[in-house]
Amino acid sequence: MTAKTRLYVDQPLGPAQPVPLTRDQAHYLFGVMRLGQGDKVALFNGQDGEWQAEVAEAGKRGGVLVCAEQSRPLQLPPDLWLIFAPIKKARTDFIVEKATEMGAARILPAQTEFTNSERIRQDRLQAHAVEAAEQCGGTFVPEVADLTKLDRLLADWPEDRRLMFCDEAEVGASKVLGDAGPGPWAILIGPEGGFSEAERRRITALPQTSVVSLGPRILRADTAAVAAMTVWQQALGDWG
Repeated sequence: MTAKTRLYVDQPLGPAQPVPLTRDQAHYLFGVMRLGQGDKVALFNGQDGEWQAEVAEAGKRGGVLVCAEQSRPLQLPPDLWLIFAPIKKARTDFIVEKATEMGAARILPAQTEFTNSERIRQDRLQAHAVEAAEQCGGTFVPEVADLTKLDRLLADWPEDRRLMFCDEAEVGASKVLGDAGPGPWAILIGPEGGFSEAERRRITALPQTSVVSLGPRILRADTAAVAAMTVWQQALGDWG
């Protein structure tokens, strides 16, 4: 029987590998999900694929699972970064969750001139990425980087990474990815106040930049992130 409960763990996974549980994990499995000795749990750690495990010990403050067999190999996402300016807490959480579900390899919050938030809780956002991977059946968890100034990101921009710039100034324009080739990519979504003219000039000056319009209406930042990833995945990603 395939396990219905999935859990991310920070331990190696392999045949007959015991996996000790933290107090929070034990509470979730045995207090919330009501699992007991002998029940099945699907485990993944972002490196070894998904493994079917069995509850060997169950307690209120801990427990042990034992791996039986690999049920799915590690499925790496495309080499795609999502760069976005943090917005209100719940909507920033939404962006991280959806980026994980839709196949981002790395998520980079960026501080722009018009970014409303000057700080983030990187550990909390990383936990949201873990939860999203648990729920969507993924075997990989993207890294959520700490907040970095956009100027610094652009100054150190890799020569081989293309940049899909979703510029709200191009609303209604017919600007699509076209025949843009594969390879490392990043998507850049702006803040709610848009990009400054200086930022726009610096972004478009990069030879790796492809300016893209996301349709005839201005989208909220969280909607734009989902729309942009959909456009990229359909054109160049692993959906086909």
